[in-house]
Amino acid sequence: MLLFDMDGTLTDSNGIWKDVDRTFLARRGMPYTHAYYEGVAHTIFPLAAKFTKEFCHLSESCEEIMAEWMDLAEGMYGKVAIKPGVRAYLKQCKAEGRRMAVVTSAVPEHCRTALRHLDLEKYFERVIFAQELQLEKKEPEIWLTAARETGAAPEECTVFDDSLAACKGARAARMRTVGVYDPYFAQDEKEMRSFCDVYIKSFEELLWMPERKEKQK
Repeated sequence: MLLFDMDGTLTDSNGIWKDVDRTFLARRGMPYTHAYYEGVAHTIFPLAAKFTKEFCHLSESCEEIMAEWMDLAEGMYGKVAIKPGVRAYLKQCKAEGRRMAVVTSAVPEHCRTALRHLDLEKYFERVIFAQELQLEKKEPEIWLTAARETGAAPEECTVFDDSLAACKGARAARMRTVGVYDPYFAQDEKEMRSFCDVYIKSFEELLWMPERKEKQK
């Protein structure tokens, strides 16, 4: 079973949230700092809102914070771009009979919009939302849940993710990990290269080129 993250792995969408965060903080006269980034980059929407409320000492409720984020991101997932090599790799895996699912921290509404917009839904058996499970991807339990829901043993699963924290969660669940480069997590590239079973800059690296097929004969 192949388990794919969405933001930053399948889609070039991490930049949406950096822009949302910068705008949200700027409205309150606050800078976008590394400490804030670390607090919201690896978590699910409700916990990011809770962190933001406490970190920024805001009077707004978590629900109001999330509503403002949704307003700021409105329409962006309907225009998001697919990352290089992704469509060709998914087609390749489907042709090989590989089973695939998405495991994402994205807001369900945003994820469905992006997958429909890019015509990617047809490749996946399931879309598993961390937000609906109230689990973070750094926790092994979400990956074990994904294995159970897809009827696969954890040892039979390979996780593709751009987040080091998520890859560590998957490894703790006894899954194989493929680290995927994204500028949003560029500072983790060196550690991801040493930690993950495989690390790629692009899904194009995983395609079976004609000359490579020839060598396999």
